[in-house]
Amino acid sequence: MKTFFEEKLKTSAFLGTLALISATSFLLVGCDKTTERIDAKTTEQPQKKPVSKNVIKVDETTETISDNKRIIYLTFDDGPNRGTENLLKILHKRNVVATTFVVGKHVNGSAKQKKDFADLQKDSLIEIANHSFSHADNRYSEFYKNPEKVVADFDSAQVLLGLNNKIARTPGRNIWRLNNISVTDISASKVAANQLQIAGYKLVGWDLEWRPTAKMSLKGNHQQMMKKVDSIFLNDLEKTSKHLVFLTHDQYLTDDESLAELDEFIDVLQKSKRFEFRKISEYPKINEILN
Repeated sequence: MKTFFEEKLKTSAFLGTLALISATSFLLVGCDKTTERIDAKTTEQPQKKPVSKNVIKVDETTETISDNKRIIYLTFDDGPNRGTENLLKILHKRNVVATTFVVGKHVNGSAKQKKDFADLQKDSLIEIANHSFSHADNRYSEFYKNPEKVVADFDSAQVLLGLNNKIARTPGRNIWRLNNISVTDISASKVAANQLQIAGYKLVGWDLEWRPTAKMSLKGNHQQMMKKVDSIFLNDLEKTSKHLVFLTHDQYLTDDESLAELDEFIDVLQKSKRFEFRKISEYPKINEILN
């Protein structure tokens, strides 16, 4: 892995772009994308070498990060869910911070989910963010056709979850709305995303997703994920230079093999001493007032 960063210093050639990572269906409430036109734009901020017309690069950090250092934001969607308790065990074993994007209606879905949410609330390693109340009831295309309903849904979750920040992630969509990043993966969702931004929500998507198998376990292994991490940084495919937002879902963390692979993934990142873990509220410019 060391050679990847060394190569990046020696050459400015880009090796290509990554395909936009689509979400997939999952237990309780899942991500389900349809094939629609991609639309991505930025506000009028200086841009750094867009790698394609659909992936917008920004390098707007005020922090100086050394050439051999990278920031990883571990994020987990759809909690509290099957696997939430296992997630907390791994984070504490490795002593790393993470952000969990919680679905409002899951909080009171069962006695176990209610307990898991209470555990998330009191855990110093965890930051809770908004993933809507209903998760679109798995009907994403219909959900985003009604922007007012979308905003109301997020507002309901905001109150239920008792959140002070308005950091959020849209269900079934990889949408970004920060002061310096505006990306919409499926154009039919654009108006709803804009309305969420007007309502003050800071929408965070992801740069890399660890997707599931048909049996709802993590697909592949930690070595493959490390190669993807290296490739993103080597080719400058992260939305903000040197900052990578990683996504997977609580409900994929129920079998021993998946738990072992996530644990090994974090362990390898730590042992390399090239990566620092942060909560999503520390993402560059996320706390600036939106335009």
